Amino acid sequence: MTDLDLVVLLDDSGNEIGTAPKSSVHGSDTALHLAFSCHVLNARGEVLVTRRALAKKTWPGVWTNSFCGHPRPAEPVATAVHRHAGHELGLSIHGLELALPLFRYRAVDAEGIVENEICPVYIAYADAEPEPNKAEVMDSRWVDPAELASALSATPWAFSPWLVLQAEQLHLFDAPRLRHAS
Repeated sequence: MTDLDLVVLLDDSGNEIGTAPKSSVHGSDTALHLAFSCHVLNARGEVLVTRRALAKKTWPGVWTNSFCGHPRPAEPVATAVHRHAGHELGLSIHGLELALPLFRYRAVDAEGIVENEICPVYIAYADAEPEPNKAEVMDSRWVDPAELASALSATPWAFSPWLVLQAEQLHLFDAPRLRHAS
C-alpha cells in the first residue's frame, strides 16, 4: 500500500493519530479523518456546483459543492486541493483562500454510510470551464449564488449535507465576495 491509498486519521482534537486505507474509511462506523471541501467561483460571480457520480460510495448522484477530497499523509491540504481540482474537474484554480479552517461534520446517508470529517473549507477561482472526470462527477453547473441559496433553503435534502452546512457558515452567497474573482 502507498500513501496514495491512505487517509489521515484524527483524534477528537484534530491531531493526527495514524492512517487508514482510503477504501476503509467510509462505512457504518467511520473513523474521524482529514478531508477538505472547495467552492470554485468564476469572474461572472457564479459558483460551481457538481453532481457526484453514481459510483461514489457516499451520497451518489447528489448535488454538492465544487469538489472535495482527502489529503495524502504528509501532503499539505492546499496541495491536495489543487491536485483534486485537476483530477476531478480538469481545472486549474487560483486565489485559494481558507474560509472555514475548523469545519467539522458527521452525517449518515440513506445506505447507512457515515461521513466523519474535519474538513477545512476553501474558496478558489477558475477562468476555464470544467472538464469533469466522469468517475467523480456526473454533472456540473455554474449557478447564481442567490438561486443556489434559495434551492438550499427550500430543498436541503437534495444536496450533500456538507454543502448545506458550509453554505450556512460561509456566507458564500454574499455578493461582495463573489465579485472579488480576480
